[in-house]
Amino acid sequence: MAENTTRRPVLVTGASGMTGRRVLAGLRDLGVPTRAASRSSEWRLDWQDRSTWDRVLDGAASVYLVQYDPEPLTEAFIERAVAHGVERIVLLSARGADRPGYFEGVDEPVTHLLSEEAVRASGLEWTILRPGWFAQNFDEGLLADGLREGVLRLPAGEGAAAWIDAEDIAAVAVAALTEDGHHGRVYELSGPRALTLDEAATEISAALGRPVRYEAVSARDYVDERMAAGWSRQDALLMVSSLSAIANGREESPSPGVLEALGREPRDYFADHVVDAFTTGTWKGSIPHGGEASCAPPPWPSTRRR
Repeated sequence: MAENTTRRPVLVTGASGMTGRRVLAGLRDLGVPTRAASRSSEWRLDWQDRSTWDRVLDGAASVYLVQYDPEPLTEAFIERAVAHGVERIVLLSARGADRPGYFEGVDEPVTHLLSEEAVRASGLEWTILRPGWFAQNFDEGLLADGLREGVLRLPAGEGAAAWIDAEDIAAVAVAALTEDGHHGRVYELSGPRALTLDEAATEISAALGRPVRYEAVSARDYVDERMAAGWSRQDALLMVSSLSAIANGREESPSPGVLEALGREPRDYFADHVVDAFTTGTWKGSIPHGGEASCAPPPWPSTRRR
C-alpha cells in the first residue's frame, strides 16, 4: 500500500486551510504526487456541488479528508471515493467528537462523529486524527484579530488547553498517508502542556514586544459583543459551545497521539515557535484592527452552520 500511495496522487481536501496546506507541503517534500483541492484551486472541490467530487477523486490513491462542517456529507463522499478506487482515508476529526456532552449546548451528533462512523464502515484503510485546539488560532486563525487589538475577550474562564501545533497535525497526517502501520488507529493529538488563555497571552506579549491580555467574559456578554460586531446569534452561540470545552477543563490534559504516530514528543509551540509565529508570515509588519474571525474551530453539530 505504501508504494502504491507514492505512485498515485494523494488528494488533499481543504488544501488552502490551516492543516491542509501543511499536509500538502509535507507530501511534496517527500516527492509524493498530490492534488490540492479547494473551492478555488485547479482541482476544484465544492462540497455542495457533487459534480466536482468525481474529478478530484478519479485516480487518487489516498485522501486527506477535511469534512464539510455544515452538513454530514462525508458518507456520500466516501462512497464516491470507494467507487473511484481510493484505498486510504485520513480523516481530520476533533477532540471530544466521540464524547457526549463534551461541548455544552450540543445535544445532537456532531458531524465529526458521523464522519468517523462513515470512515470506519468504508472498508478502506483509515486513520482518524482528533486534535484539540490549534495553537495557530492565535497567529493565523480566529483569535488573531483579537490579539492585534490587544485583548482577547472570550467566555473560556480560567480553563487551559494543551494547544496542538498544526505542524504536528500535518506531520501525523503525512505519516498516515504514506506509511504502513497506521490503519485502524485513532490518534488523539495535543501539545505537550496546557496553558490558560492568560498564560498564552503572556507568552505572545513577550514575542510581540507589546502587551496583549486575556479577559474572561460571560457567555451572554460574548454573544452580545459578537452580534454587535456582525455575527449571527447562532454563530456566537456555537463559539460559546466550542469554548466551553476549555472553560470546563476538558482540553487541558495532554494526549499521546503525536508520540504514538511519530515516535517523538509534540512540538511546544509556545516554548519554541511562538516568536517565529509572531515575527514572520502573515502577522509580520501588520497590526490591523477588526473583529475576530467569524467562524470557530470544529466540531459543529450536524444540522448547524458556522
